[in-house]
Amino acid sequence: MSHFCVDKSQAPLRSAHTAGLFWTVFSGHVGRVGDPQSVPPHLVAAFPQTCWGSEAEEPVSYTCTEGYEYDRVREQCRDIDECTLLDDACKGGMQCINHFGGYLCLPKSAVIYISQETEQVPPPDSVPAVPPNQPQIPPVFPGPPRVPQPGWPARCSPGFTADEQNLCRDVDECATGRHTCGSDQTCYNTRGSYTCQCPPGYQRTGDHCVDRDECAMTHYCMHRCVNTQGSYYCECNAGHKLASNNHSCVDVNECDVQSPCQHHCYNLIGSFLCQCDQGYELAQDMVSCQDIDECGFSSYMCQYQCINSPGSYSCECPEGYQLQGNRFCQDINECETGTHNCQDDEMCWNYYGGFRCYTRNPCEPPYVKTSENRCICRSQTSAECQGLPPSVVYKYMSIQAERSVPADIFQIQATNIYANTHNTFRIKAGNEAGEFFLRRSSNVSAMLVLTKPLTGPKEYIVDLEMITHHLTMNYRSSSLLRLTIIVGHYAF
Repeated sequence: MSHFCVDKSQAPLRSAHTAGLFWTVFSGHVGRVGDPQSVPPHLVAAFPQTCWGSEAEEPVSYTCTEGYEYDRVREQCRDIDECTLLDDACKGGMQCINHFGGYLCLPKSAVIYISQETEQVPPPDSVPAVPPNQPQIPPVFPGPPRVPQPGWPARCSPGFTADEQNLCRDVDECATGRHTCGSDQTCYNTRGSYTCQCPPGYQRTGDHCVDRDECAMTHYCMHRCVNTQGSYYCECNAGHKLASNNHSCVDVNECDVQSPCQHHCYNLIGSFLCQCDQGYELAQDMVSCQDIDECGFSSYMCQYQCINSPGSYSCECPEGYQLQGNRFCQDINECETGTHNCQDDEMCWNYYGGFRCYTRNPCEPPYVKTSENRCICRSQTSAECQGLPPSVVYKYMSIQAERSVPADIFQIQATNIYANTHNTFRIKAGNEAGEFFLRRSSNVSAMLVLTKPLTGPKEYIVDLEMITHHLTMNYRSSSLLRLTIIVGHYAF
């Protein structure tokens, strides 16, 4: 048996010339040098001298570094395009950019610069050749063909089998079914072996594929991540919806989409706010509007009666009154407006809330009318006038009901003043219940005082008498004022 030895330090190197530069492949490393024959000394020293026997063609197994796979046609390592192989290589709306031995996840707005010829970036197809995974087996370099020795069967490593030419060829375990990949795994043939890969969204644990919980890792969901078998999806908080990238959340304008408010809708970030027209308030559901009963707030909303209406209210006044402004009631003077029904021989007297008709000649025999509202008894010596006041004056006045007391309501005053006289005043009639009191103010005047609140409508006739004492002649005379007091029905 003949043997031959090859000094690996003298072994030829694989070189590729790209873009005017030499790329020298040596033991799985890639270097750019100006001369393809120049080899770094530290790489040359890595090869000890190895000898082969010529009786058989031993198989050579190549292993590429991570991110590369062996190209059996070109007999060199080729970059794996993970962006094409992996469906979910990048998440969160990022774009996948393939890179030598790996890939990058960049924003879609990123600006990517392509390396020029002068930059030291190896082209995608010029990748390092694979070092053997068995250091004692030398790689097969270009050179004279080796012919197997007749009568000596080839001894192949596991994963290889001898062909009709007695050469070791790779066995495709995936095609022949000689693999142990599970039903949920995909078999990929490699030189001398095979690999089992799990579907996207799964990871291998032992011999099984289990779901990969993307939510426990970086998932790029803006609000919430929901894991599913082999994948995941994003959810948004209330008031938001998923954007077109299925990861970000954007606000939902409920006012435009749903019109949830009965009156006015104002959009907020993640929510909305309802407001009602004046006179309404939000119901408990915070979207409906219900009328505000202004009349229930206070009894002072209106002077007489408050009438609630949808979104508002109004005040009403009783008969004989008219609304002044929005709240108060003012008496209507029927005697001035001509809305009374008094006869020609009657006098119209207005009071709070109404009117009354009184005869224009109130004098009763033996009195005769001498002027408006004044009656006298002419014959003081006659039996008819004996014991009667010589004159009676008729007066009228109106007051509101429930007036606060005490209150000065009417003043009586002598029209004629004489020397050496003394005047006294008294309530002669009409004060049986003690509602009034006459207070002497001076020698010629007195004030009628209301001592009790009066209810109406009611008419009181009070006779106020002034008695004059003539001091020099020892003479006494009197005059009477008949006051008619009309109390209205209301306190206004």
